[in-house]
Amino acid sequence: MYERIVMAYDGSQSGQKALLDCKEIAQWSRAKLHLVAVMPLNLSFVGIEGAVYDSEVEERERGKYQGILDEGLAQLTQTGHAAQGELLVGDAVEEISRFAKKVEANLIIVGHKHLDSWAARWWRGSVSSALIERAPCSVLVAITS
Repeated sequence: MYERIVMAYDGSQSGQKALLDCKEIAQWSRAKLHLVAVMPLNLSFVGIEGAVYDSEVEERERGKYQGILDEGLAQLTQTGHAAQGELLVGDAVEEISRFAKKVEANLIIVGHKHLDSWAARWWRGSVSSALIERAPCSVLVAITS
């Protein structure tokens, strides 16, 4: 039985499907829900010299990801599920794994959309695949087509 579930939410179609699956599992197991959104670090690269930090870009991105998180929390609340939300910053796999370990999660739920071309799969990589390798607990991947 799952006691603590971490749901990684990005507002995408696959994220929506994962959120729906999360609600069903949480209801079945009466688990405590943690909804997280991960904002990537925003650095502008300027060549060999390195990267530049832009606080305006970060603030705009923070607002965007906080909105995504708030949307997911509202959806859970509308269906009678209480969840705690947290905005994480950094690499998605690293931050989700770290947060799951911190809250002693039994399950992480993420959404995944199959990419059509091999080039897209190679270039983008897969958070869900990498998360399976790094997670401190079980991972449920909700697939959308």
